[in-house]
Amino acid sequence: MTSTICKHDEFCGGCSYRDIPYAEQLKNKEDEIRKLFQLKNLQPEEFLPIQASPRTEAYRNKMEYTFGDEVKGGEMNLGLHRKGRFMSVLTTDDCKIVDPDFNKILSAVLSFCREKEYPHYNKKSHKGFLRNLILRKGIRTREILVNLVVSSQGVLDKESFLNVLNGLSLDNTLVGVLVTVSDSLSDAVKPESVELLQGRDYYMEEILGLKFKVGPFSFFQASVEAAENLYRSALSLIPDIDGKTVFDLYCGTGTITQAMALKAKLAVGVELNEEAVAAAKINSELNNLDNCKFIAGDVLKVLDDLTEKPEVIVVDPPRSGIHPKAMGKILSYNVDQIVYVSCNPKTLVENLESATYAGYKIKSVQGFDNFPHTKHIECIAFLSK
Repeated sequence: MTSTICKHDEFCGGCSYRDIPYAEQLKNKEDEIRKLFQLKNLQPEEFLPIQASPRTEAYRNKMEYTFGDEVKGGEMNLGLHRKGRFMSVLTTDDCKIVDPDFNKILSAVLSFCREKEYPHYNKKSHKGFLRNLILRKGIRTREILVNLVVSSQGVLDKESFLNVLNGLSLDNTLVGVLVTVSDSLSDAVKPESVELLQGRDYYMEEILGLKFKVGPFSFFQASVEAAENLYRSALSLIPDIDGKTVFDLYCGTGTITQAMALKAKLAVGVELNEEAVAAAKINSELNNLDNCKFIAGDVLKVLDDLTEKPEVIVVDPPRSGIHPKAMGKILSYNVDQIVYVSCNPKTLVENLESATYAGYKIKSVQGFDNFPHTKHIECIAFLSK
């Protein structure tokens, strides 16, 4: 399987591996995982072959584009940052890892903003109007949400903006258009106000047979079909979950928590991000699950206050991995089974080293390529006491 040629490949910082045949990408990523385990002298009982992504193109359901220029004082662009030059922005209007509708919307919004001569926000001077365009899509529902992020230093012609979007011929359905005002000095979007111009402020998605309501800033898996494969594989490692109390730590919007709740007696999800927890609670109600419990807070602190005792633990931490103190508390439950879902094999092996000292065996390890053409690797490790 080879990669589709992308006209942005030479300069775009998005897909660093696109010029490598896909089969070779998979081999390189699997080799990387194996080497990390060898460096820590960790020997899983079974190393399963890396699982390819269901899609190698048009797999991302979210993109956060930036307004800027490629050279100082040049024409305004909208897209991704140039490789190795964070201040430079390329217009990525033919990106291959997103739905073609994303490219149509990007092009239309950029033309509209150029015509209106709106200035883009400058990260150094902190002056300007246009900041980001965030597009989100329900892969299963084919619903698109458009969110234009601006500063308070300008006024948007809202009616004309809507006319441009509504005039597009899209294969998906435009279900909501929003304008977010963010005057944060950092590059991260920190909404101070969000105005709904049209439709609704969320889209619907389906994963593992469950329904999810996803808001403009909710965390959700960026590659739904690949994430579904990952989660299905993780859940298959604990087939005897029926009637048990399970913990899903670093649960995000509670996808795995809710999937486990279909069989478990009680599924407890813990997540630091309060918005993600609020979304998880809404979605569990949407799926008629009354045996889910979601708690907002730091895992390290929350575990001190929980009265429930788990029989199975699933962890899905951020790239930084699990803090050693939190890892110690997790291991102290002494459960028979731990499933570790990781988005960073480097921190995974560090945490697994601690687990082996605590008497756990690494039964199996498997890599998942959820983001083809990029350096990112997902991984599942199954631990048994």
